Amino acid sequence: MADAPAATALSCPNCGGTITLRAAGHSVTVACEYCASILDVSQPEVRLVTRHHEKTARLAIPLGARGTLDGVEWEMVGWMARSDSGYPWQEFLLFNPYHGYRWLIEQRGGWSLGEQLTVTPTGGSNGLTVDGETYQPFFANGTARVDDVVGEFYWRVRRGDTVRTDDWVRPGSMLSREADDREVSWSRSRWLPQSVVVRAFGVTAHGRPSPPLPHQPSPARPFLKSAMVIATLTIAALVVAAIVSAGGRTLWQGSADIAADGRDQQITVGPVELTRPKQRVRVEAEVPALANGWVDMNYTLVDRSNQASFTASKTAERYSGRDSEGAWSEGSRRASADFAALPAGSYDLIVDYKGNKWVDPARAGGGSGFWSNAPADDGQPDWRRDGPTPRVEIAVVARGGTSGGVFFVMLLLILAPLGVGLLIHAQFEHARRAESDFAPVSDED
Repeated sequence: MADAPAATALSCPNCGGTITLRAAGHSVTVACEYCASILDVSQPEVRLVTRHHEKTARLAIPLGARGTLDGVEWEMVGWMARSDSGYPWQEFLLFNPYHGYRWLIEQRGGWSLGEQLTVTPTGGSNGLTVDGETYQPFFANGTARVDDVVGEFYWRVRRGDTVRTDDWVRPGSMLSREADDREVSWSRSRWLPQSVVVRAFGVTAHGRPSPPLPHQPSPARPFLKSAMVIATLTIAALVVAAIVSAGGRTLWQGSADIAADGRDQQITVGPVELTRPKQRVRVEAEVPALANGWVDMNYTLVDRSNQASFTASKTAERYSGRDSEGAWSEGSRRASADFAALPAGSYDLIVDYKGNKWVDPARAGGGSGFWSNAPADDGQPDWRRDGPTPRVEIAVVARGGTSGGVFFVMLLLILAPLGVGLLIHAQFEHARRAESDFAPVSDED
């Protein structure tokens, strides 16, 4: 391994200030930190290239400052202020004798660590690939200008220098192409959290860049990755639990006649024994003979010990016919009512029910309308009397697991944070992409 270059002291020919050359043997030019004059240090004799009388502003990272990034100690040896069409940024040149050079780039309070590439990316107008990573076009046909410079560099640099630039991005990284009349160079910069640079070099912390930088990763991305895994596993567990506990135990089963004249009827069945402290119960009803009519059913479960009651209502209805488009049907002969959490005990089930038929107004002579208990001799079909005595079949079933409503609420609670994260991510990505030269242009724009 080559010996690390030693620091060398020299005097500025313009102002006489003592300049420490930190990367002796590597640096080609150095900008005096006192008068900002550009000096050529590629030869033993120091030559003044450009004279500047104004002093530079205080730098966020002083020349000679050292900090550790990625487990490597770096020294800040050079600084440039650059801009492109009014968009300014700073570039701090870092040096380590065993790892070479890196660029610490600051723009609007956001930081990136850049390095020169030794390979040329491959691809076309739709994107470039390097090291197996694909980058999408973001900026095109830019012109980067050197506005100010301090320190030492491994190439000849001066104020006013310009290069043509193009940039491609992927979340967390930016690929940049810089070209002039002599050469083309490629670099890749990686987004750094501000806290990393604060710890390394003690820079002043700022808020998040607004708008986001081109390659700035969405702050919601880490949350979304974890949340999607957790949500997927949780939903899968809920589904499995629902399937396992979906079965039921029949507590009572029977049937009752439905009167042909459509009068109100009532039956009381029981006892219905519930042994669990909080028991889900479903009352299932089916009317096999139901046709063009409906059955209203009101259920009341009464605790024999304290007369506490729990009620529910359901309707079974079934209709069919034929029109210009052909045969049609709708409704169901089945109806189920759920009781969410009944205390343990012995219950009576009281069922109030009533059979109804649908009256065709075209055949009712302009009577009372669609829904009617027409006389039995009105001449229209009546499911209550056109065949054997119809019956309603009733079953009381103890259910396990959670009800559909509870399952939906649990699902909503799981997905709500994920939805909020997706909204934050979408807003961030919209703001980030809006800065691109390839962003969609709306009518307002």
